[in-house]
Order: sequence, then structure tokens, then C-alpha cells
Amino acid sequence: MSGFFNALSASLILMALMSVGFFMGWRGWMGPSEKKFLSKYIVNIAVPCTCITGLLSNLSHDMLVQAGFMLIAAVLGMAITLLLAAGLAQLLHLPRSRWGVFVVMTGLSNTLFIGLPVCTQLFGDKCLPYVMIYYLGNTSFLQSLGIMLIQRSGTAEGTRTTVLGFFKNLLSKPPILGVIFSILMLVLDLQLPAVVMKFAGYIGDTVSPLALIYCGYIIWEVGLKNLRLLPGLPTMLVVRLGVAPVICWGICHLFGVIGLAMQVFVVESALPVVSQVPVLSGAFGADEQYAATGACLSTLASFISIPILMLLIG
Repeated sequence: MSGFFNALSASLILMALMSVGFFMGWRGWMGPSEKKFLSKYIVNIAVPCTCITGLLSNLSHDMLVQAGFMLIAAVLGMAITLLLAAGLAQLLHLPRSRWGVFVVMTGLSNTLFIGLPVCTQLFGDKCLPYVMIYYLGNTSFLQSLGIMLIQRSGTAEGTRTTVLGFFKNLLSKPPILGVIFSILMLVLDLQLPAVVMKFAGYIGDTVSPLALIYCGYIIWEVGLKNLRLLPGLPTMLVVRLGVAPVICWGICHLFGVIGLAMQVFVVESALPVVSQVPVLSGAFGADEQYAATGACLSTLASFISIPILMLLIG
């Protein structure tokens, strides 16, 4: 029960932080320009600093091989969930504008804006390496298969995703570069100067509150009165918040991923829709309102599902 109450307490704190973003939107203190600034700062500056401090402080040279097996387990769990989502989209006879959006919403989780603060609240900073391992697999799927599926659901012309383009896009992301840099430092068994680590720590500490304020603003932007269970969304919520963690739990046991790593992976797999999905849907002419509604509903529902999940795995 301690895990349940810890998760319940963490959920209340996270909801309180999100309410700040909602309140700032309602008061007119935050708008599209501030939202854009927060997103750029979090993804391009704060998260890379978190990657560096989290990985270098909690991983060692000897743990790298084990981390590779963990990444394989995480990716396999995501792949199975995406295949399940594609099958369900066919059974639900969703229109083209929603088909790919539904699959990506159902198959991939919000490992960064929600996952990072949730896991650090639940498990402390020692969970950061496992969060980054899961994030690496999740964002690889999003930048390749996810973009392709949303493009095919849209009406706008999009460039075809090539292998070279995929790696170029992936390696242009500061969080990925932060992970790669940290892994190279671990391979070479090197450490950054203490002053650099302290600076990165201060910047990294801003991720959780700002990411949740950002998510709270998005909920205000969509509007609570516009949150309706559109066709397919109840199924998406059940798989995203309930079935996906069961799949992840099974794969973790199959690959021998246990303890804190398994708990982090299961929680990461049970998180809301990736915040980029509504943005990509709008950019490619897919059903942006459908994506935004799914993202908001899953975010709100996760604050009920996560304490229950911690009661089961704690």
C-alpha cells in the first residue's frame, strides 16, 4: 500500500503543478508564444542536462551491456502495443483522418513531459537512466513510424521518411545527443568536472515543474468542455493506460528486467499520449481535434490509473 499512497501523493503534486499552467492560460498570463518558449527550453536545454546528470550519476561503465538488453525489451513492448493498436483501428473502422492518429496515440507514451516528472516523483533521481533508455526507444518509434502513420492520415503533402532522414532527424534532437554524449563518457570511463555537473543539475531540476505547467496549459487550450469520448478514444484509453503496461511487464519478465528498471518501464508504458501527436496531426492535415482530445483525456485519466498501477507493482 505504501507504493499506492506514494503514487497518490505524487499525482496530487503533479496535478497541482498542471493547474498552474491551466490557471495561467485562463488568466491570459500564458499564450502560444510562452508555450513555444517553454517547449523549446525544456526539450533543447533542460532535458539534455537531465540526461547528462541522470546517466552519469546513476549508470556505470559495467552497466552498459545490461542497458542494451533493457532497450531491446522496451522497444519490443512498444512494437507489440503498436501492432495491437493497428489491429484495433481496423476493427473500429476509423476514418482515414483518425486511423494513424489512433495507432500512435495508443502505441506510444508521453515519456518526457509527463514521464520524467512522474517517475522522479515516484522513484527519485535514481530512476533517470531507465527513463532515458525508455525515452530513446519511444522517440525512435515516434520519429519514424509515428510520423509516417500520421502523414498517411492527413491531407497535407509530407516528405517521405527515408532511413537517412530518420537518423538525421533523430540525431538532431538535443535529448538524444545528451544520451549519446553520456554513453560515450561512460564507455570511455570519464567524468565531467563537478562544476559542470552542478550547473547541469540546476538546469535539469526545472524540467518537472515546467513540463507540467506546459501540459496544464494545453488542457486549458483544448478546453475542458471540449473533452468528449469520441469514437475510438475509450479503446485508446484502455490500451494506453491499462493493456500497454501489462504487455511491458510481460516483456520485462521475459528479458529478465526486474526491480527498479521494470517498475520504471511499466510506469513509462502506462503514461498518456505523446504531446507531439496533436502538433503533428495539425501539421499533416490529420484530425488535430481528435488527437488533442485524446492527449488531454489520457493525461487526466492517468492520475487515477497510475496510483492503481503502483498498488499492483509496488
